[in-house]
Amino acid sequence: MRTTTLLARRPGFTIRAVTCWDDHVGWSSPEPRTGFGFVLARRGRFGWQSRGQVVDVDPTVGYVTVPGAEERFAHPAGGDVCTSVEVGPELWRGGAPADPALYVDARLELAHRRLLKAVQAQDVDYGVVEELLGLLVIAGKSAVPAGSRDRMLLAAAREAIQAADPGGLLPLAELLDVSPYRLSRAFTRELGISLTQYRNRVRVGRALDRLEAGEQDLAGLAADLGFADQAHLCRTIRVHVGRTPTAVARIFKT
Repeated sequence: MRTTTLLARRPGFTIRAVTCWDDHVGWSSPEPRTGFGFVLARRGRFGWQSRGQVVDVDPTVGYVTVPGAEERFAHPAGGDVCTSVEVGPELWRGGAPADPALYVDARLELAHRRLLKAVQAQDVDYGVVEELLGLLVIAGKSAVPAGSRDRMLLAAAREAIQAADPGGLLPLAELLDVSPYRLSRAFTRELGISLTQYRNRVRVGRALDRLEAGEQDLAGLAADLGFADQAHLCRTIRVHVGRTPTAVARIFKT
């Protein structure tokens, strides 16, 4: 089951919220895509297939869409919530990417959240457009390098890290029954970041959830997310987002 809600539309773009409750393991019937754009997950995990390529989608990896492509979906993990953005050719640059996977770093996630906040404010012609343009700029720099020799390994590792911190690279490699050397190299080669950076990116995403919900106890937040202390939390968020937790909280309040 799937519901689609129109969030904002103008001649040059359309933004929709998509919520799925499907639990089918196999691929769905093909669905045509009408425009350029991308899909970013807010919650959940699912599979996307198009043009002979597969992307395992979750809040840290989205995908780029191109007009005329047929897409199929699989939902072995249950439901998910996504934001689907389609833009006209006047806003799109670069044509169809060689690899549709889009790594969602913390800056891109924050830009995504800012876009949704602008939608809530209903200032479509100025606020939403401005945030959308910023999101497009960041997304254009976030393409995952082509070539996914270890796609299944990375999907399993990402799922394990997001479910619960396994306690380190070695325990994670043991859990996945793979060499720690191969696991470490796979993250750098396929996502362009280290496994440590990915793990911190997941923790920063959880911190953004709490800050957006009004969290003020940074020391408690640091402890809950496994940071050494509040200073470690603040440094990590600043590295990934480019802002302090206090500055991020102010964005969510405006």
